[in-house]
Amino acid sequence: MADTPDPAHILAIAPNWLGDAVMCTPALRALKRRFPQSTLAVAGQPAICTLLEGLPFVDRLLPLVSLRGLFSLLNAAWEVSEDARDLAVVFPHSFRAALLARLAGAHRRIGYNRDHRRWLLTDAPEPHRENGVITPIYMSREYLDLIAPLGCTDDGLGLELAAAPSERVAVREHFAGDGPLVAIAPGGAFGPAKRWSAERFAAVADALAAQRGARCVLLTGPGEADTRAAVLAAAKSPLLEFPGGGILRLKAVLAEAELLVGNDSGPRHIAIAFGKPVVCIMGPTSPRYTDSPWEKGRVLRVDVDCGPCQKPVCATDHRCMTRITADAVVEAALPFL
Repeated sequence: MADTPDPAHILAIAPNWLGDAVMCTPALRALKRRFPQSTLAVAGQPAICTLLEGLPFVDRLLPLVSLRGLFSLLNAAWEVSEDARDLAVVFPHSFRAALLARLAGAHRRIGYNRDHRRWLLTDAPEPHRENGVITPIYMSREYLDLIAPLGCTDDGLGLELAAAPSERVAVREHFAGDGPLVAIAPGGAFGPAKRWSAERFAAVADALAAQRGARCVLLTGPGEADTRAAVLAAAKSPLLEFPGGGILRLKAVLAEAELLVGNDSGPRHIAIAFGKPVVCIMGPTSPRYTDSPWEKGRVLRVDVDCGPCQKPVCATDHRCMTRITADAVVEAALPFL
């Protein structure tokens, strides 16, 4: 990159999962630091764009409603073409994301050599391997390694998000009262294998309320109505809620909370970005993807003979999660309140 002019326009295609997108923020910041005069646009699902709203190093957010089907892909490519003309960084591993960069006409396209997409990219670094096999590393590190050939370096500041001041004020006013504010996040969009028992989440909330006077806020998202209902039905103490607001409200609640108790899902990484401790209940996923040097709190995980399986639905007895008790989670949480 040193032998060519700096790109005037950079398009970053963001990861699709909330947690992955948060873990991508150090790489986005590194891109802007390396090319401060360039316009950095980030394209992704609408929820991802809302998640990244307010970051000072992102110049433009480009919500892409759908990339399914050729017409949708061509339409999305046309929408991002002006921002992609010089350089496109493809953070997702998918073939579709690389094809989007190619169809958008980006002069230079960098993404990992995965999913049979080498021919769509001008620069295709090899993914991390051990003994010839692709192996997981912390996602922030993976994203930073992808852009290292561009001269981008890590500033060591970790994950970063911004919460709207008006939303934070609304959260403080809505939850005004005594006792620590504890966020409880029992969901997990990846699949049911990632979700700890709703009844045990309720038991943890009851114990924290009884032992520390905690005000526990239940956080659930789209498609998690059944999980929400199960936690509310099992809880003996009141659980607080703040309906509406979507991702903006979620960021504000986690920015204001004293602690998050939840599964290995998006809220975990949002809390890390705001410097909040997390008690994470981890089941079928490899900790190597998410082992963050910036995380405060505790990760509770039980080694089992069938894990980490990376499967969204458990094929056996869900022992990786059922062996984590409510008492163990309460014990892990209390030192942070």
